[in-house]
Amino acid sequence: MTDLVLAWLTVFPGYTVPLLLASLGLVISERAGVLNLCTEGLMAVGAMTGALMALAGYDPLLAVACGALAGAALSLVFGVATVVFRADHTLAGLATVALGLGITGVVGRPYVQKPFDGLPRLSDTVWGADLPRLVGQQNILLPLTVLLLLAVWGWLFRTHSGLRLRAVGEDPAAADVVGIDIQLTQLGAVLASGVLAGLAGAYLSVAAAHVWVEGMVAGRGWVAVAIVIFAGWRPWGVLLGAGLFGGAEAAMLRLQTLGLDFPIYLGAMLPYALTLLVFCIACARRRGENAGPAALGKAYLRQDKH
Repeated sequence: MTDLVLAWLTVFPGYTVPLLLASLGLVISERAGVLNLCTEGLMAVGAMTGALMALAGYDPLLAVACGALAGAALSLVFGVATVVFRADHTLAGLATVALGLGITGVVGRPYVQKPFDGLPRLSDTVWGADLPRLVGQQNILLPLTVLLLLAVWGWLFRTHSGLRLRAVGEDPAAADVVGIDIQLTQLGAVLASGVLAGLAGAYLSVAAAHVWVEGMVAGRGWVAVAIVIFAGWRPWGVLLGAGLFGGAEAAMLRLQTLGLDFPIYLGAMLPYALTLLVFCIACARRRGENAGPAALGKAYLRQDKH
């Protein structure tokens, strides 16, 4: 049993980190009032770009960075549509998902199932040889994600600029009165969410799988949307939600390796069913209460200023 728990703890971060990164990006975007449903497409583009850069022989860290930039580039399309041209956030998000999946299907198809050297484990680096096995089996994106979690929390709730961003999401008209640039703030938030979603996608291909396959995001972008609602748009709640889903998915993998006799498709479904259950419980607890930013998903026109 101890070996099973240790094995589960070893793979647990690999399933949690991409969800945590994508969800943190959504928190930033939606705290600024931009309803962001395009994470699935952003993650797919980030995963494909990171894999293509690694296959081209570039350093895995550079490949991950390029995946993050690719997510930011696609998110800019969504941001211009919703913030500048005031398109409906839901429709623009779904269109961006379709665009991202279409791009990966066309550009990435020749590179499917071609393995490459991804990010090394910490234990394989010159300064990580003495790390405990549980830590040494991870890669450098795990401590980076922890730092990003602390940074996002500290920035949103402990800085003046974070307060300004949250003010835009709550009452853009009042924020406009005090001189906050609404469009610039929202575009910056959308770009930040694109960087983190692209980073999450690149984690899947460059850090975890070391290969690119179509559909490898496997609905994690939609799970991230549910996690943010469950978390009440709070970074620490996002950590809990990502841990629940990632832990369930990792547990299913370990149970399968034990050779237990249960349907494989049922095991693959259970983490998503758990996410849906938690999401329903969270919504039921907030019935009649708007827990999200007050201006979430609402286009702001300057003539609406008080």
